[in-house]
Amino acid sequence: MIGASASVIWTEWITLARRGGSFSSGVSINAQTNKAKQMTTQEILENSSLTKTAKMIELFRLGHTRVQVSNLLGVRYGFVQNVWARYYRTTATLASDCQPAAGWSFNKKFGVEIEAFGLDKTRLANALNAAGVNTTVEGYNHTTRSHWKIVTDGSINGAQGFELVSPPLEGQAGIDELNKACQVLKQLGAKINKSCGLHIHFDAAGFTLTDWKRIYTNYASLEHEIDSIVAPSRRGSVNHYCRSMRATNFRTKIENAASLEQIETAITGRNRYFKLNTQSFWRHRTVEFRQHNGTIEGKKITNWIQILAQLLDAPAVTTANWTEFTSILQHEQKTYAEGRRAYFQRAASR
Repeated sequence: MIGASASVIWTEWITLARRGGSFSSGVSINAQTNKAKQMTTQEILENSSLTKTAKMIELFRLGHTRVQVSNLLGVRYGFVQNVWARYYRTTATLASDCQPAAGWSFNKKFGVEIEAFGLDKTRLANALNAAGVNTTVEGYNHTTRSHWKIVTDGSINGAQGFELVSPPLEGQAGIDELNKACQVLKQLGAKINKSCGLHIHFDAAGFTLTDWKRIYTNYASLEHEIDSIVAPSRRGSVNHYCRSMRATNFRTKIENAASLEQIETAITGRNRYFKLNTQSFWRHRTVEFRQHNGTIEGKKITNWIQILAQLLDAPAVTTANWTEFTSILQHEQKTYAEGRRAYFQRAASR
């Protein structure tokens, strides 16, 4: 719980934020109004006149995640979570200049693998290049490129099957490039069926053992909820290429592991064909999510990427239900998840 002094600071910040300014405990409002909004991350960290709570709020406003704020300030995640929760409730009523980041912004490095069929690979590459998406046709390989590549994929049931693999992308610029590629796929009439999947990679070079334990535990704990927003063909262990993470006593096994290798051995047998795959870490320093059904819809892929990004930033889950799952999502992704779940529920009742 945030202490009394923090509550006073919080009240001060709410008042100032509604005026379009910022705040600092013990510093005049005139001197601080609009100044703190312009501070860099380093300036916030080095500002001795700001309390830790104040620094958290300013870091949120710059777009830092809760995990990042916890690491930057060297404080417990629970403390950051409490401040963040209050920040969310408050920013809903603030002027627009106080809420662009709303505690979270998408700035991760990621990669995408889109499985589809029904197109000549050279024709697709030419169209992507014409649209400004640098692409080559290659034989099957696992080499990271600086350009998009189109490779064969023997798991796809359909004529002219292929996998469109992005280079490392980052933030909104990466999302924009991804959507440009999806537009080309749609314009050319690429096809999808149950044999197609969508794989998302995120940079994991800086992950610690604690991070891996949290990510593995959260995904396994929330698997039923995540299952409800993807096609039935990608739920449970129905699909050989994206099997369930819910090994017997998975929580205890993960907690007792002394390394990522031990987590992998206990949960996936170090096999990559699971919903969450960390074999990619040893080759590419990424974590791969393999669960989503095949799609060429930019909106679906973008929302799925951002849902996964928010899962990566989420604290350890406790109740592992729908309410907790959606509580870690931004409003847009929460609305999207609720819509997908409702869609599949209606489809199942027909």
